[in-house]
Amino acid sequence: MPPSPPPAKLAQSLANIGLFAALPPGQRQVVERRCRWRSYAEGEQIIDRENDSQDVFFVVDGMARVVNFSPAGREVSFDEIGAGGCFGELAAIDGQPRSASVVAVRPTLAASLPAAAFREILETHFPVGSALLKRLAEVVRDSTDRIMDLSTLGAHNRVYAELLREARVSDPKAFDKGVNQASIRPIPVHSDIAARVSTTRETVARVLSDLSRKGIVDRESDALVLRDVSRLTKMVKEFRGD
Repeated sequence: MPPSPPPAKLAQSLANIGLFAALPPGQRQVVERRCRWRSYAEGEQIIDRENDSQDVFFVVDGMARVVNFSPAGREVSFDEIGAGGCFGELAAIDGQPRSASVVAVRPTLAASLPAAAFREILETHFPVGSALLKRLAEVVRDSTDRIMDLSTLGAHNRVYAELLREARVSDPKAFDKGVNQASIRPIPVHSDIAARVSTTRETVARVLSDLSRKGIVDRESDALVLRDVSRLTKMVKEFRGD
């Protein structure tokens, strides 16, 4: 199957990038003029691990996945960065080679900013630096949770925990309102879940089939629906020892 075409031309604007939310429009436009803008097709590599480039990337539209590969070639997925997010900031900060590869999950428009320009913005615009610190704290917390899951949970329970994580990202209002049902859109691909929790797609398929038989998850035309969030949460907590 040929790769998907890049997205249609979009306005070259950073207005929806979370890191720059507090910047006045005039200052944000100055940053926009210093960026390089490029569209990526689905599956196209944006950053290569160990590359010595240091640009910071901002996802204007689409989605990018942060991945590494084991010596045997198995994909290990760390994060997915949607519209409004950014990646590549670590190399811009410490000058070290890239720690992971990044590929476009779907047609993606991204703006890239040279490391020196990015550091200058951090030094001269406190709100941007504060927003970056908050983002890095979230990454550390998420990484801590994932390390704990890998260390303490079996493969089936890691899948349960990942479903809850994805549901919180896809349907946060359901959790805010305390409803016992949440949806994941689009329907997650088995191999993607497997890459995030260090298991096989066959295991993911078995787990989802078992959860479906128990009435905990249900597949609809455009979503995977968690019908009993509290039960799934309890199953994870029992094995974590919470």
